[in-house]
Amino acid sequence: MMKVRLWGVRGSIPCPGPTTVRYGGNTACIELRVGDDERLFIIDAGSGIRQLGDYLMKNDLPKGPIRTKIFLSHTHWDHIMGFPFFTPIFIPGSELEIYGPVTYEDEGLDRIVGDQLRYRYFPVKHSELAAKITYHPMKERSMELGDGLWLTTKYLNHPILCLGYRFEYKGKVFCTAYDTEPFRNVFPEDPEDPNYDSAAAEEGALAAREENEKILRFFQGADLLIHDSQYTLEEYKNGKIGWGHSSFEYAINAAHKAGVKKLLLFHHDPNRSDDQLEAIVDEYRSKITGKSGLIIEIAREGSLYSI
Repeated sequence: MMKVRLWGVRGSIPCPGPTTVRYGGNTACIELRVGDDERLFIIDAGSGIRQLGDYLMKNDLPKGPIRTKIFLSHTHWDHIMGFPFFTPIFIPGSELEIYGPVTYEDEGLDRIVGDQLRYRYFPVKHSELAAKITYHPMKERSMELGDGLWLTTKYLNHPILCLGYRFEYKGKVFCTAYDTEPFRNVFPEDPEDPNYDSAAAEEGALAAREENEKILRFFQGADLLIHDSQYTLEEYKNGKIGWGHSSFEYAINAAHKAGVKKLLLFHHDPNRSDDQLEAIVDEYRSKITGKSGLIIEIAREGSLYSI
């Protein structure tokens, strides 16, 4: 069995307050437990990882040192900002392996994540941490994580390198696909455009189509998919193309095409209130009722899913 608990579901910046209290105001952090011994894995270290750390100190540390792998989708600040406040890094005996994509090869993952812990930003230096921390640059690959758990990674469409994660265990699949937007043709397709080139336009369209098909195959048949849905389609088309985030409509359509069983809409816009989220998603649910077996839910901080 895999158990997935959400500790942070918002995008861009933490947004606590009365309008976000139902679904939560922390940025991305997901806890994954696998098997009877509930092996711990963490996906992203946004502000939600602070509360996860407190939970681990109370519930896991009494059983022995905390050992876990942290998989970062990418290194934008909202996905790593909670790391300095993750209490296990200050506890002797803790062992953390941190994996993630590196966009700028001259700076390793240790610098990108660890440089938050410098005196100019934080009162404790990375070199002063008590935990044993190792860093591993991650690319597209498949890897066996022990006891029959497999992880496959896939590059997504974001301004910097970003990975989706697909965990497979005893016939069950849990998949993440954020921060991402549909791949698109980067060459002009309008013959009236002065930069139009028919061969380039055709090649670009083919490349975009192939990448979008790869994404669908990546979360094909997932029991649980957590997918980016920061914008409505109208918002996306009106100035957000190229920002690296998807619309509700795209996430729902893609999950339906891929035969996903349950979709969690994730990475909520910090300006979107809980009431607005519910109104939007209720409308989409009504449109697919009777047309799809897909279950749609709004990612809610603290929610636990067993698959």
